[in-house]
Amino acid sequence: MSESHITRYNVMPIPPVEKQTTWIEAGPIRFGVEYRLLNDAIAAAASEDLATATGDAPGVESVDDRGVSIHVFGDSGGESLEYLRFDCFDEDPHYHYISWKDQSNEMLHIDPIADGDPLSWTLDRLRLRLPFMLARAGAPEIAAKIDSRLLDEALPRVAEAAYRARYHHDDDEVLKGALGQ
Repeated sequence: MSESHITRYNVMPIPPVEKQTTWIEAGPIRFGVEYRLLNDAIAAAASEDLATATGDAPGVESVDDRGVSIHVFGDSGGESLEYLRFDCFDEDPHYHYISWKDQSNEMLHIDPIADGDPLSWTLDRLRLRLPFMLARAGAPEIAAKIDSRLLDEALPRVAEAAYRARYHHDDDEVLKGALGQ
């Protein structure tokens, strides 16, 4: 099977902005819901942070997008790690499989024509495909621990936080948070 629909990166994605993220627990996983702006200044600042942390700065491409991000974290060896991210952006909606073992980040685009609203599509994937997607991201042990009852209780709160973030955010505050101001 061809994997030409996957863009692979050897750097991890920009982490969520903690103070702008609503966290929702669901047993072995934790969802983070945040409204994100991504522009050249934010990408450059993230590249500088990555270069400081890893000694390797990724190339910064021109970008200007925004939308709701839903992060899926799980504990691995006592550390909370992000394994999936759904960027329900206006211009380029996509999602990520994040492999900590391989130190890789795979991005796949969402087709709004075929898949419909990226946020609705994402919420459906979380409800119907989450264990499979976590296993694909290299976290089968976390996927095996998912409690469907806890997931069913958490997902309405995830949806509520996501739609609230989509329609009730402050671009200035989001930008300041993303730039660490």
